[in-house]
Formats: sequence, structure tokens, C-alpha cells
Amino acid sequence: MVSARAKSISRDVDIPDSSSPTFKREKLYEKFKPKIAVNSALDRALVSFQANKDIPFSSWFKYREGFSESLVNYLLDHIGADAGLLLDPFSGAGSALFAASKRGWRTLGMEVLPVGIYATRARFTVQKTNIVKLRAVIGEIAQANFLDYYDQDFELKHITITKGAFPAEEQRQLVGYIAYCHQQIADEQLRDVLLYAVFCILEAISFTRKDGQYLRWDVRSGRSQGKKIFHKGHIPPFREALIEKLNQIAFDLDIHPTQQSLFDLSGPTPIDRPQLDLYEGSCLEQLPTMEDNSIDVVITSPPYANRYDYTRTYALELVYLGRTEEQVKQLRQAMLSCTVENKDKRDKLREMYVKVGKAKDFKIIDQTFQEQEALQEVLGLLDTYREQGKLNNSNIARLVRNYFYEMCFVIFELARILKPGGTIMMVNDNVRYAGEEIPVDLILSDFAESFGLLVKHIWTLERGKGNSSQQMGNHGRSELRKCVYVWEKANRFTSSAL
Repeated sequence: MVSARAKSISRDVDIPDSSSPTFKREKLYEKFKPKIAVNSALDRALVSFQANKDIPFSSWFKYREGFSESLVNYLLDHIGADAGLLLDPFSGAGSALFAASKRGWRTLGMEVLPVGIYATRARFTVQKTNIVKLRAVIGEIAQANFLDYYDQDFELKHITITKGAFPAEEQRQLVGYIAYCHQQIADEQLRDVLLYAVFCILEAISFTRKDGQYLRWDVRSGRSQGKKIFHKGHIPPFREALIEKLNQIAFDLDIHPTQQSLFDLSGPTPIDRPQLDLYEGSCLEQLPTMEDNSIDVVITSPPYANRYDYTRTYALELVYLGRTEEQVKQLRQAMLSCTVENKDKRDKLREMYVKVGKAKDFKIIDQTFQEQEALQEVLGLLDTYREQGKLNNSNIARLVRNYFYEMCFVIFELARILKPGGTIMMVNDNVRYAGEEIPVDLILSDFAESFGLLVKHIWTLERGKGNSSQQMGNHGRSELRKCVYVWEKANRFTSSAL
């Protein structure tokens, strides 16, 4: 399963050169080198949404930033723990929650992006749906003329980055269908399923494609193009894509019936409700309110420090959910800092910790961040590059600083609420800016050790991650580690002991 061969992009040295600008990072690598190993059971599909494509229910909506349910099963098999309470503080579309629930775990998810919240809740609703009724409604929908039901009251309120996303006639079909659902479908549960199907096909029927930091626009959209002209191929008509998605949902329900009693999602509830709880909002605000030693296992994948802006890539879905331009901007700031537009949250976090009587914890976390030498080495170099104009965006240094600062708070809180003997498993990628490799895996693992956790494994994939297109020309194709970290809590955690 796990190769004995260690894999790292860092130089394989036993005694780092103290005069090297990478000295602190090399020193940190030597510290964790015995924990780093290639895990041949892991591949890119497993640690991304790709492995969900053939899994019933999870393939309905393509949430690209999530990992697969197969990975969750692998990780739970690895630790061999009895079913208890599993937390995903960045739950996305709910892969960890659904996979663990099937195995009898109670699950708790936290997600700030309404897209993930909606997708998770809608999937639970669908799995409680009467298949006979759904089949009958699909038959009626196949015969309906959606243009006959067009109602301007249901028109999408586009924001700047989504205007012109759909062919005009297809958007009228879409709006007519939404009006049809609200006016003709009395069964609220069925209506929710029918509207979720539209949510799942927004990208497919649009001129756009999600592309990391932004939406890529098809040349047929009439919007200005970048250096490379983009043509996404066949764009299915609304009716074709809709009926195909509804039939996919119905087929999965036919072939894989679910136990309705397992699924109950009527809104935010205390964490003692069986099976699943889902909280909408930032885990930075929610984790400090949880009890010590209350979680058995954490499986998660936080946003990466890679400039990807989910409020842009999921802009169509946010508009469909009724979010305004200003609300989208607020979401961007509320999310874990991973874009060049995110502003410093230090003052807000300090105020929050003081308010809940945890000023001492704030000082511990803040000091741990300041004293992480490899991170400060990177930040110093990035600040210098910014002053020299070597960064392709002057806010990259701020992005990296904010990302690790906030992740330091997340890891502290996870260590606090994890039960003794509990395990945290986290998927993340290393990144590189201006040629400087940032060992996210090592820095976060060092935070974890500072807060009383044991680093059991830093599993890497056989194949790492290449440079971004912006850096390929200057720095080649050298790979960065793609990792799954496994941290364990051996002894009872107390803030005052730090």
C-alpha cells in the first residue's frame, strides 16, 4: 500500500546549508522526512471529484473542489475506527458526509459557500423522493412547452461576471421551467428535486467552463477572449440537458434505493441529532464554539493556497441561488483566504476570541504562526519579490500570509475538539509562487505538532502537481507534492498546557 520511498521536491540533504535562502524549509523537510511516503493506493482521481463520476448520487453535480467518496471509504478503512462522529469543516458538496453516513457514522459538516450547502441539502431531499411520483412528473415535463410558462418574476438576476452566460432563447426556456415548477408542481419535495436538476446543468448549457481562478468563456458568447480562443464544443439545449439529468437522477434512485430514515435535514440543529448536521458559515467562526474532545474523526480538504476563487467559478450557481453582486463579494471575504482579493482577518479573529472568552487561545495561535520559521522564510522572500516587482500580482504575499494564519486557527481548534485517539485526515497541495516552493504539507503538519497532534503520515501521490501556466515558462514542469496528511491525537489537549 505505502511505498517506503520518500518523495519530495526539496533537495535530499541531511544537513541543510544555513546560508541557503531555503534553509528553514530544508530543515523542516528533514524533520518530517521519515513521515513522507508515496501511497500507491492514492491517485489524482481518488483525491479529486473525478472518482465520483461513476458513483450514484454523487455524480449529479460536479463539485470539482471536492474529493471522492471512495477516498473517504479508504481513509476510514485505514484507521479502522468504530463509527462515531465525523467532522468536515470544509464540507463542500458533502462527499465525506454522505460516504461516512452510509457506514453508520454521525456526521457534521461546515460550509461557507451556499453552493455546497444547497447541493448537500438537495441531495438528501432527492434521496427521500418517491421514484414513482418522480417518473410521472418527468413524463409531464417532457411534454411541456416551457416558453408558455415564462414569467419575468423568475428571471435570473445576473451579476457582472455572469451576464450573457446562456443563449438568449435557452435562458427563456430555463426561466419558463423555473416558473413551471413553482406554478404547476404542488409537491414541495418534488419541486425541490426538479429545481436541483437545473442547478446541476447550469455550466453544461452555458457559454462558460470552470477553470480554476475564473470562468472561461466560449467564443460564441461574444465576450472578449484572452490570448487563446476557447470553444467548449457542443452546448446542449436546455430541454435536452434537463431531461438527461432528470433521467439520471431517476435511474440512480431506481437502481440504488435509499433508507429514508437515515436522512433528515430540516435545517441547523444541535450536533446530537443522528446521521448529519450541516452548518452554513465559516468554520473559523463555528469551530471555537464546539466542546473539547467531542469529535472522533476529521476528514477534510480546505481550499488550497492557489488563488482559486470559488465565488467566480461557481458564479452561475450563486446567481441561480439568488445571490447579489454585493453578497458574492461578502462571500469572497468570508471564505478561507485563498485569493489575492482576501483581506486580513486578524483583527476580526482577535475580537471574536476575546468575545467568547478565549483571548489566551488567540495569543497561542498567533504566536505559533509568528514562530513557524519555514513559513516566515517564505513570507520574507515573497515580500521582497513584491517590492522588486517579481510577483505577477502584488497581493500574492498577502494571500499566502492570510492563508496560513487562518489555517493555524483551524488546526488549533481541530486539535482541541478532537477526542484522544482521534484522527485528522486532510487533503491539500503544495504551491509555488515566483519559483519559491511553499511546503504547505510541512508547515501545516508543524502547526499540528505545536498543538499536540502526532504526525503519523504525509502521504504523497505517485504523480505530483505541475507548475501553473503562469510559472511554466520560468520554472519548468517540476512537480509539487500532492498530499494526504494523517494526524492523531494521543493525549488530552488543553490550551493552558501550551
